[in-house]
Amino acid sequence: MAKGYLVGTYRSVRDPEKLAAYGKLAKPALEAAGGRILARGGRVTAFESGLAERTVLVEFASYDAAVAAYGSDEYQRAVAVLDGGAERDVRVVEGLD
Repeated sequence: MAKGYLVGTYRSVRDPEKLAAYGKLAKPALEAAGGRILARGGRVTAFESGLAERTVLVEFASYDAAVAAYGSDEYQRAVAVLDGGAERDVRVVEGLD
């Protein structure tokens, strides 16, 4: 079964305190849902139309598991805490195998 990946790319961070509060809830929520955080912050080099902003990559056992993790009550509580503190593009993609 192909793995699933939750990818979050940030366009801007408006409120670092809200982002920190979000992170304290989001990391354990995603891990509890079976996620393995592969990248979180760190160096970013953007090409083409990309922005060199914060990027997060989380691996799940399957596409469906990644979608379920995003929709989980625990993760949605973290999203609520972010409350406009960042503008993001978040998506789930299916791996090749």
